[in-house]
Amino acid sequence: MRRIPFLLSALLTCASPAAVLAERPADSPPNIVLFVADDLGYGELGCYGQEIIRTPRIDAMAKNGVRFTNFYSGNAVCAPSRCCLITGKHPGHAFVRSNGNPKHDPEFAEQMGFEFPGQIPIPAEEITLPELLKERGYATAAFGKWGLGHFGTSGDPNTQGFDLFYGFNCQVHAHNHYPTFLWRNRQKELQAGNTRSQSGETYSQDQFIDEACSFIEDQAAGPFFVYLPMAVPHLSIQVPEESLQPYLETIEEADHVHRGYLPHPHPRAGYAAMVTHMDAGIGQVIDQVESLGLSEDTLFLFTSDNGPTYDRLGGSDSDFFNSAGPFKGLKGQMDEGGIRVPLVASWQGHIEGPQQSDWAGAWWDFLPTLCDVAGQTPPPNLDGVSFLPTLLGDTDQQTQHEFLYWESPGYSGQQAVRVGDWKAIRKGLARRPKANAGVPEWQLYDLANDVGETTDVAAEHPDVIAKVESIAGREHVPSKEFPLRAID
Repeated sequence: MRRIPFLLSALLTCASPAAVLAERPADSPPNIVLFVADDLGYGELGCYGQEIIRTPRIDAMAKNGVRFTNFYSGNAVCAPSRCCLITGKHPGHAFVRSNGNPKHDPEFAEQMGFEFPGQIPIPAEEITLPELLKERGYATAAFGKWGLGHFGTSGDPNTQGFDLFYGFNCQVHAHNHYPTFLWRNRQKELQAGNTRSQSGETYSQDQFIDEACSFIEDQAAGPFFVYLPMAVPHLSIQVPEESLQPYLETIEEADHVHRGYLPHPHPRAGYAAMVTHMDAGIGQVIDQVESLGLSEDTLFLFTSDNGPTYDRLGGSDSDFFNSAGPFKGLKGQMDEGGIRVPLVASWQGHIEGPQQSDWAGAWWDFLPTLCDVAGQTPPPNLDGVSFLPTLLGDTDQQTQHEFLYWESPGYSGQQAVRVGDWKAIRKGLARRPKANAGVPEWQLYDLANDVGETTDVAAEHPDVIAKVESIAGREHVPSKEFPLRAID
């Protein structure tokens, strides 16, 4: 009697891709794999003009799919961007609007590790993308960096819709890519050969890719949603030696100062190698799906959570790599370089490539889009719209945004609005104005003719500024946790 489960297991293990497909119901919704890079700039992929860093697998996605040129992150830094993605709300309505660490009681902090207690959690009542897909019958998993609340809080990824979470819960924990432990749901899992130094035997990015491939194999009967919020190329600059070596021969290093993160002896080469190593991991996941015969049943998307690293932190060099492409600004800033990000989508048999789309959208569009893909009804009162028509080439059916809106109390406090080709931004909103100083003025740029935001034309277009003021006033819902003190 004991042999029956073993034999069944062996038969399933040896099943061919065709057998896996035979088990998949004909009306099963598509699988979804969403890759998110951390702090990758618009200009750091070959398909977006990068000339030094090699990204052949993402470039192949673009060749076989659609590449977006007018797509934006949810915010200019990590946690609030992720909040926009999983809730479908822009930063004026989303709960998390900046990076921040809550004050936990000492017992909780000790339990989670004093250095890594997690970020301010999203509320329990939020309706999230993984919850919606789970209702539709998806197996859901996240591999990488979470940043929206620790286990035991309302932001616990397992209570926010993920069957499996494996990775860094706290963003600070993710600053070392050779961590001593990672989280498997609510359990710490020690990483072999790793210490608190800059290197070790177990590279976290490789762990995320391996876990994702295993999950996909286990859930091949589908449907599955795999969310890969990778922790690279966010600092620290760390990468396995075999990926570093090719760049040591081609990239000349310059004098640099290690600030804020673990040092690397060859930071330019190391950074390029991190991106190429990430690209190779993405290729592994795509290959796994293909090996299971699931390519026509799986939508792949790749994007980044904000612009590239600023101030040459940790040896980074965004000028050398032209990381922001043609745009002004970097991570933390709501100039185009801080929030305009790559988006590449491929889906064999459904998206005909290569295509380029100039449709203007943002991270809060992921939730309604992926609900549309899955045949799930999204909740009401979202800020996002589905861009599935653009993915499928039905551009005449694509809803256009009247505007895009961002805000954050971080980096001096900022608001930004895009209306058509007009982009308005104002900064210095984190503090109440000094007596007789007034609220900071809007700057206005015509992106159709000035994509680098070099010339402020606010004084010449008071009608546009009036419209921007109206939008910002309506869309900003004051937040006790994340106030804009100059206007609240």
